[in-house]
Amino acid sequence: MVKFFEGSASIPFTWDHVAQAFWRRYPNPHSTHVLTEDTFFQELQGHKLYSKRLFIKTNKLPKWGEAFVSSRTVCIVEESIVDPKLKSLITYTRNIGFNRAMTVEEKTVYTADPQHQQWTLAKRQAWISSSLFGFKFAIEAFGLERYKKNATKATLGFMHVLKENFGGGKARGDVQQADDAHKKLKDAALKWATSGKVSL
Repeated sequence: MVKFFEGSASIPFTWDHVAQAFWRRYPNPHSTHVLTEDTFFQELQGHKLYSKRLFIKTNKLPKWGEAFVSSRTVCIVEESIVDPKLKSLITYTRNIGFNRAMTVEEKTVYTADPQHQQWTLAKRQAWISSSLFGFKFAIEAFGLERYKKNATKATLGFMHVLKENFGGGKARGDVQQADDAHKKLKDAALKWATSGKVSL
């Protein structure tokens, strides 16, 4: 049965800042497993920007997993739709290698946070599945835990890039508030990784 993960986090920067920093996420100290990134498609349709990017990431496996996957890297395709009118950024991500062993599909939606006008709400969903008979449960359980750890790193890495590019949260006009918010976000990201809504 497919493993499902769902979680959300409030980012203490405006949607405009998040949409700009989205293209500068890597490199960052929290995502050293991301080796390369390349944009291979970009098109403006009306007021929406459609993009596709290819990432190569490290693929560290436990010993038992090496029997199914020999490569230490994996290719990831990310499709995104940016709608500046609605202030919406939607991403769809999936691996394009080792799909028989494990497939990870993710959808993330960034919108203006209704609770904080100067913040951004990120809602993330992920589906982890395997078609290897006899090992499906173990692989999916491993994939879910790996995904949660990487999601935490992605959130912290994105915050690092936002602070580097936009001066530590000056979008709210109060650096101390932004620092406090960053700490809360870090705590939330760690909590999210361990106790997000998970359907088994």
